[in-house]
Amino acid sequence: MPELPDIAVYLDCLAPRILGQPLERLAVRNPFVLRSVSPSPTEIAGSRVEGLRRMGKRIVLALERERFVVIHLMIAGRLRWLAGGKALGKIALASLDFPTGTLVLTEAGTTRRASIHLVDGEAGLQPFERGGLEPLDADRDAFAARLASENHTLKRALTDPRLFSGIGNAYSDEILHRARLSPLALTRKLAPEAIDRLYDATRATLVDWTGRLRAAVGDGFPEKVTAFREGMAVHGRYGQPCPVCGTKVQRIRYAANETNYCARCQTNGRLLADRAMSRLLHDDWPRSIDDLE
Repeated sequence: MPELPDIAVYLDCLAPRILGQPLERLAVRNPFVLRSVSPSPTEIAGSRVEGLRRMGKRIVLALERERFVVIHLMIAGRLRWLAGGKALGKIALASLDFPTGTLVLTEAGTTRRASIHLVDGEAGLQPFERGGLEPLDADRDAFAARLASENHTLKRALTDPRLFSGIGNAYSDEILHRARLSPLALTRKLAPEAIDRLYDATRATLVDWTGRLRAAVGDGFPEKVTAFREGMAVHGRYGQPCPVCGTKVQRIRYAANETNYCARCQTNGRLLADRAMSRLLHDDWPRSIDDLE
C-alpha cells in the first residue's frame, strides 16, 4: 500500500499538472470504484482544482465550491498520468480528464479495494479523517504521548491510522530497524531513550525515503510505486543480509502481512515467534539467531 512518502511524491507530481486546471470529466470504467456520488461526476465536471492534500494514505483533490475527490489506493491501486490521448489500458478503474492530460486510477489483481469518493464540503471529509498524528509535524512529547495512549506492540502502533498518519507495513519495518527496536516491544514499556530513538528514526526514515523517491521521479510521474524498494534495510528482504550487521533478515508472518526485522540489531539475537511455524515446530522452534547460524 502506498504510504506517506509515496503519497507525498504523487502530490508533488500532480501539483504542476492539475492545480488550477478544470476537471473536464470523471469517467468510471468499473462502477464499484465510485463509493459515493454527492456531488455526482456530472456536477463536478468543469470544476477547477484549487488544492491537493494528503489524508493519511488518501489523496484529496479540492475542487471549487468545497467539493472533493478522495482517492484511496489501498494495496494494489496506483495512479498513472497520460498525455497526448494515450490508451487507458485494461486495468484502469477510472480516469480524470484535464486539459493537460489524464489521471488514471488502476488496480492490479482481481480484489477490488481501491476507491473514489465524491464529497461535498469540509464536513464531508470527516469520515476519512482517522485522527492519526502527523509524524513529521509532531514534536517529541506529542509523539510520546500518542505512542503511550494505547498499549500496543510498536509494529501495531506505528501502522494504526488512529495513532499515526501515513505509516504502513513497509516503512514501519524500516523505522523500527533504524531505531533498533523490536516490532513486538510494547509502547507503554519503552524507556525514554528508546522513545527518543523511535521518534528520530520515524522522522529520518520518512524524510529520507521521500527525498529518495522525489529524486528518482524527477520531473516525471511515479511509475513503479511498490512496498519493496532497492535500498530498504529489512522490509521485503527476508533471508538477505542486514546492511548493518550482515545477519540474515528474519520475518513474522500473520494473515496476509509480514514483518521483517534483524534479530541482532533489534531483538538482542532473539528470534520472534512466527505464529504458524512456531506452532508447527513447538520445542524445535529456534530461540536465537545463533541457533540458526
